[in-house]
Amino acid sequence: MLPFTLSICGLDELNGFLNTGVTHVISILDPDYPVPDRLAKIASENRIVFRFDDATVPGAGRIHPASTDIGKLVEWSRGLTDSQVKHLLVHCHAGISRSTAAAAIIVADKNPGRETEIFEMIDRIRPRNWPNSMMIDLADQLLGCGGAFNAALQSHHARIATRDPDLAEIIRRHGRAHEIPDDI
Repeated sequence: MLPFTLSICGLDELNGFLNTGVTHVISILDPDYPVPDRLAKIASENRIVFRFDDATVPGAGRIHPASTDIGKLVEWSRGLTDSQVKHLLVHCHAGISRSTAAAAIIVADKNPGRETEIFEMIDRIRPRNWPNSMMIDLADQLLGCGGAFNAALQSHHARIATRDPDLAEIIRRHGRAHEIPDDI
């Protein structure tokens, strides 16, 4: 689905991944979190930083992902040539929500109409995952998926919630119960 290796991780795993031949990095950090010094190993033109909370609905006191963020993510990934990128690492704080959504968006842009397969791929790369629904919704609109990306995410969330009820409970407790199907 991609001509290069794709990895996803959290902040506490960065060192291990940066020693595996990573050539490009997408960092999604909380608004006030400093850029980790260890990312200096990657040339500045080969990395991009986004700053927003892991929010899925607009709310006071939180910076949520915006359509401009998703547009910038897609534009940056489209600017990568197959010969440049050998190994792309996408990370956020925990490596569960924002980073998995960003990775799915990049794959979706390069593989239109394969939304279900994309989430299966994300699941193989990062088994503990719960892609951010606001990011996917914005990408669904930007990429012209007509709701297919959102529908695939809902099915994916249902599978994950069934497989990992503890993760679903954590998601529920963090104000994201709307992402969990009612019958789970």
